[in-house]
Amino acid sequence: MKKTNASILIIDDQEDILFASKLYLKKYFEHIYTLNNPKNIVDLLAKNAIDVVLLDMNYRIGFEDGREGLYLLKEIKTLSPKTVVILMTAFGKVETAVEGLKNGAFDYILKPWENTKLLESVKQAVDKSRKEQKKQKNVVVENTFFIGTSDVIQKAYSLADKVAKTDANVLILGENGTGKFVLAHHIHNQSERRNQPFVAVDLGSLNANIFESELFGYAKGAFTDAKTDTPGRFEMAQNGTIFLDEIGNVPLHLQSKLLQVIQNKSVTRLGESNARPLNVRIITATNLNLKLEVADKNFREDLYYRINTMEIVLPPLRERNEDKIPLAEYLLDKMIVKYNRDEITFDKKVLEQIEKHAWNGNIREMENKMERAVILCENNIITVSDLDLEQITEYDENPDDIQLSSVEKATVEKALLKHNNNISKTAEELGLSRGALYRRLEKYNIRTN
Repeated sequence: MKKTNASILIIDDQEDILFASKLYLKKYFEHIYTLNNPKNIVDLLAKNAIDVVLLDMNYRIGFEDGREGLYLLKEIKTLSPKTVVILMTAFGKVETAVEGLKNGAFDYILKPWENTKLLESVKQAVDKSRKEQKKQKNVVVENTFFIGTSDVIQKAYSLADKVAKTDANVLILGENGTGKFVLAHHIHNQSERRNQPFVAVDLGSLNANIFESELFGYAKGAFTDAKTDTPGRFEMAQNGTIFLDEIGNVPLHLQSKLLQVIQNKSVTRLGESNARPLNVRIITATNLNLKLEVADKNFREDLYYRINTMEIVLPPLRERNEDKIPLAEYLLDKMIVKYNRDEITFDKKVLEQIEKHAWNGNIREMENKMERAVILCENNIITVSDLDLEQITEYDENPDDIQLSSVEKATVEKALLKHNNNISKTAEELGLSRGALYRRLEKYNIRTN
């Protein structure tokens, strides 16, 4: 018979009771603890996660009113709210046990007990404990999000917390799937505007034909389908925060309209002539290098400086190796809640693959893989095939490429030194456009200031 992975604590001052109950229950449950002195409860609960406590109600000779048991019940529920308590009492003391039920006990057992009744009560108590733990985990997952402990992500969030207290415009840079939306929402939640709207707009998926009507709103009759006066996303975010994702994908002719709204802090609906004042905090994000886009004339320089009062770079997951497994465990908990599954664990080989995998799609890729795994896994254990990580993708460089790169880096650094970090003159000497030079500065992590 397979034992249930649960921890049971039996507290009684009679050694024969402890011996008999432990002997019987250890056939069905993995961990059985016993105490003959209730003073040791605090220490034991601090060191062990106990699912169920079988608690005798009387300990001192001559005191049979059950008050000690009621006091200890309260202590246990305070120290470990998820622990379920079953009271043990002698026949004739049922009235006190019923009082215990009102104070949070799950059930009571009369001594001497019937083994079948004892086992059934403990099994039901374990099930209740599991449900309580799951509720607790649901609350944690729903009300928190994963940041990580790596230096690069801690620095990013530290900067975010500092700028959140201000009204400065923020530009978030990072590859797809690195959590730009999550960071933007975090900044809003840490700001004085936290109780006001947070409006997110994916500019990358916004058709150029509806760009102005979606962002700025429109008056009735402004175009064929304009049946009523309608506010745009900027007005919807009044007194709050607007998050403009993928701002690097906005066409040049629309960038000027966006700049006007940000610069004037007002918006004019299509079909109207009067500007409406705006009080909106602006956070933008992109996976492009906007410095290069500006140099290549794909992005307006004045708009770039307007949105970039503070720049925060979110690192890719490959640069956060120590965060990979904790993030995977967090996402697993999230999916367990979503699909209402029992406790699920990783096979040991999976953890190795998670660390080795490059995660080119970053957090979004890991979240999708984890959802797939929770759906497919059997016996509540996630395997490598469940996660679809058989093919490990790692970043690899050819030795010849490394040698050529070092030569190119040295050449760029020498030219910069010669021209005192003047980008235009350096680019001209190297026969590169300003954009191409910026790409090399980024590639080799060369600083010019």
